[in-house]
Amino acid sequence: MSKKIIAFAGSNSKTSINKQLATYAASLSKNVPIEVLDLNDFELPTYSVDIEKASGIPNNAKLFFNKMTNANGFIVSLAEHNGAYTSVFKSLFDWVSRIEVKLFQEKPMLLMSTAPGPNGGQSVFKIAESRFPRHNADIVSKFILPSFKDNFKNGRLVDPEFNKVLVEAVTVFEQKVLNS
Repeated sequence: MSKKIIAFAGSNSKTSINKQLATYAASLSKNVPIEVLDLNDFELPTYSVDIEKASGIPNNAKLFFNKMTNANGFIVSLAEHNGAYTSVFKSLFDWVSRIEVKLFQEKPMLLMSTAPGPNGGQSVFKIAESRFPRHNADIVSKFILPSFKDNFKNGRLVDPEFNKVLVEAVTVFEQKVLNS
Protein backbone atom coordinates (compact mmCIF):
# COMPACT_ATOMS: atom_id res chain seq x y z
CA MET A 1 0.00 0.00 0.00
CA SER A 2 1.39 3.39 -0.96
CA LYS A 3 1.61 6.12 1.64
CA LYS A 4 -0.31 9.40 1.45
CA ILE A 5 -0.25 12.62 3.47
CA ILE A 6 -2.89 15.31 3.73
CA ALA A 7 -1.99 18.92 4.42
CA PHE A 8 -4.33 21.70 5.45
CA ALA A 9 -4.50 25.04 7.19
CA GLY A 10 -6.80 25.77 10.10
CA SER A 11 -8.30 28.63 8.12
CA ASN A 12 -10.93 29.26 5.48
CA SER A 13 -9.38 32.49 4.22
CA LYS A 14 -8.90 32.40 0.46
CA THR A 15 -5.52 34.09 1.00
CA SER A 16 -4.57 32.10 4.11
CA ILE A 17 -0.92 32.47 4.99
CA ASN A 18 -1.16 29.18 6.87
CA LYS A 19 -2.41 27.43 3.73
CA GLN A 20 0.51 28.96 1.85
CA LEU A 21 2.89 27.59 4.49
CA ALA A 22 1.23 24.14 4.48
CA THR A 23 1.36 24.03 0.68
CA TYR A 24 5.04 24.99 0.69
CA ALA A 25 5.85 22.36 3.34
CA ALA A 26 3.97 19.80 1.22
CA SER A 27 6.13 20.74 -1.78
CA LEU A 28 9.23 19.79 0.21
CA SER A 29 8.11 16.18 0.53
CA LYS A 30 10.22 14.02 -1.77
CA ASN A 31 8.87 10.51 -1.23
CA VAL A 32 5.21 10.67 -0.26
CA PRO A 33 2.34 12.17 -2.28
CA ILE A 34 0.52 14.96 -0.50
CA GLU A 35 -3.00 16.23 -1.01
CA VAL A 36 -3.54 19.81 0.13
CA LEU A 37 -7.08 20.27 1.43
CA ASP A 38 -9.02 23.53 1.61
CA LEU A 39 -11.42 23.88 4.54
CA ASN A 40 -13.77 25.80 2.21
CA ASP A 41 -14.49 22.45 0.56
CA PHE A 42 -15.76 21.11 3.91
CA GLU A 43 -18.15 23.85 5.01
CA LEU A 44 -19.91 22.99 8.26
CA PRO A 45 -22.29 24.66 10.68
CA THR A 46 -20.87 25.68 14.02
CA TYR A 47 -20.87 22.59 16.18
CA SER A 48 -24.06 22.29 18.23
CA VAL A 49 -25.45 19.42 20.27
CA ASP A 50 -28.91 20.49 19.10
CA ILE A 51 -27.91 20.32 15.42
CA GLU A 52 -26.33 16.92 15.98
CA LYS A 53 -29.48 15.61 17.68
CA ALA A 54 -31.75 17.02 14.98
CA SER A 55 -29.71 16.21 11.87
CA GLY A 56 -26.82 13.96 12.81
CA ILE A 57 -23.24 14.57 11.80
CA PRO A 58 -22.94 16.61 8.60
CA ASN A 59 -21.67 14.85 5.50
CA ASN A 60 -18.70 17.23 5.14
CA ALA A 61 -17.41 16.18 8.58
CA LYS A 62 -17.66 12.56 7.46
CA LEU A 63 -15.85 13.36 4.20
CA PHE A 64 -13.05 15.12 6.06
CA PHE A 65 -12.73 12.25 8.52
CA ASN A 66 -12.52 9.81 5.59
CA LYS A 67 -9.64 11.88 4.18
CA MET A 68 -7.94 11.61 7.60
CA THR A 69 -8.57 7.87 7.81
CA ASN A 70 -7.13 7.26 4.34
CA ALA A 71 -4.01 9.34 5.04
CA ASN A 72 -0.82 8.12 6.69
CA GLY A 73 0.11 11.52 8.16
CA PHE A 74 -0.89 15.14 8.50
CA ILE A 75 0.71 18.50 7.82
CA VAL A 76 -1.33 21.04 9.77
CA SER A 77 -0.66 24.79 9.90
CA LEU A 78 -2.93 26.63 12.30
CA ALA A 79 -4.11 30.19 11.94
CA GLU A 80 -4.64 32.13 15.14
CA HIS A 81 -7.71 34.23 15.91
CA ASN A 82 -7.71 35.97 19.27
CA GLY A 83 -5.05 33.60 20.58
CA ALA A 84 -6.89 30.37 19.70
CA TYR A 85 -8.16 28.23 16.80
CA THR A 86 -10.16 29.91 14.06
CA SER A 87 -13.88 29.27 14.39
CA VAL A 88 -13.92 27.23 11.16
CA PHE A 89 -11.18 24.92 12.40
CA LYS A 90 -12.69 24.60 15.88
CA SER A 91 -16.04 23.60 14.42
CA LEU A 92 -14.43 21.07 12.05
CA PHE A 93 -12.40 19.66 14.96
CA ASP A 94 -15.54 19.41 17.11
CA TRP A 95 -17.63 17.72 14.41
CA VAL A 96 -14.94 15.23 13.42
CA SER A 97 -14.25 14.37 17.06
CA ARG A 98 -17.93 13.37 17.34
CA ILE A 99 -17.21 10.69 14.72
CA GLU A 100 -14.03 9.55 16.46
CA VAL A 101 -12.61 11.27 19.54
CA LYS A 102 -9.12 9.93 18.68
CA LEU A 103 -9.45 11.53 15.26
CA PHE A 104 -5.72 11.73 14.52
CA GLN A 105 -5.53 7.92 14.80
CA GLU A 106 -1.92 7.76 16.09
CA LYS A 107 -0.63 9.04 12.75
CA PRO A 108 2.44 11.28 12.41
CA MET A 109 1.89 15.03 12.27
CA LEU A 110 3.95 18.03 11.30
CA LEU A 111 2.38 20.80 13.37
CA MET A 112 2.96 24.38 12.22
CA SER A 113 1.71 27.90 12.60
CA THR A 114 2.49 31.30 11.19
CA ALA A 115 1.17 34.82 11.63
CA PRO A 116 2.00 38.32 10.44
CA GLY A 117 3.54 39.20 13.81
CA PRO A 118 6.75 38.16 15.54
CA ASN A 119 5.16 35.35 17.59
CA GLY A 120 4.10 33.32 14.56
CA GLY A 121 0.85 32.09 16.10
CA GLN A 122 2.49 30.62 19.19
CA SER A 123 -0.68 30.82 21.27
CA VAL A 124 -2.71 28.55 18.98
CA PHE A 125 0.34 26.36 18.40
CA LYS A 126 0.70 25.74 22.14
CA ILE A 127 -3.02 24.92 22.46
CA ALA A 128 -2.76 22.35 19.65
CA GLU A 129 0.54 20.96 20.90
CA SER A 130 -1.14 20.21 24.22
CA ARG A 131 -4.56 19.17 22.88
CA PHE A 132 -3.86 17.13 19.74
CA PRO A 133 -2.01 14.25 21.47
CA ARG A 134 -5.17 13.69 23.54
CA HIS A 135 -6.82 12.94 20.20
CA ASN A 136 -3.99 10.56 19.24
CA ALA A 137 -1.84 12.92 17.19
CA ASP A 138 1.78 11.81 16.99
CA ILE A 139 3.43 15.23 16.66
CA VAL A 140 6.84 14.27 15.28
CA SER A 141 7.87 17.64 13.83
CA LYS A 142 7.08 21.25 14.68
CA PHE A 143 7.62 24.56 12.95
CA ILE A 144 6.61 28.13 13.79
CA LEU A 145 7.23 30.92 11.27
CA PRO A 146 7.19 34.45 12.70
CA SER A 147 6.59 37.58 10.63
CA PHE A 148 5.15 35.78 7.62
CA LYS A 149 5.31 38.74 5.23
CA ASP A 150 9.02 39.25 5.93
CA ASN A 151 9.97 35.58 5.70
CA PHE A 152 7.73 34.16 2.95
CA LYS A 153 7.57 35.53 -0.57
CA ASN A 154 6.56 34.14 -3.97
CA GLY A 155 5.37 30.85 -2.51
CA ARG A 156 8.49 30.01 -0.49
CA LEU A 157 10.52 30.79 2.59
CA VAL A 158 13.14 33.43 1.84
CA ASP A 159 15.07 33.20 5.10
CA PRO A 160 17.63 30.39 4.59
CA GLU A 161 17.75 29.46 8.28
CA PHE A 162 13.97 29.11 8.56
CA ASN A 163 13.97 27.13 5.30
CA LYS A 164 16.65 24.77 6.66
CA VAL A 165 14.63 24.18 9.84
CA LEU A 166 11.44 23.50 7.84
CA VAL A 167 13.22 21.12 5.43
CA GLU A 168 14.54 19.19 8.44
CA ALA A 169 11.06 19.10 10.02
CA VAL A 170 9.50 17.80 6.78
CA THR A 171 12.26 15.20 6.39
CA VAL A 172 11.78 13.86 9.94
CA PHE A 173 8.01 13.82 9.47
CA GLU A 174 8.20 12.10 6.08
CA GLN A 175 10.54 9.41 7.42
CA LYS A 176 8.12 8.70 10.27
CA VAL A 177 5.26 8.35 7.76
CA LEU A 178 7.31 6.00 5.58
CA ASN A 179 8.29 3.85 8.57
CA SER A 180 4.83 3.64 10.13
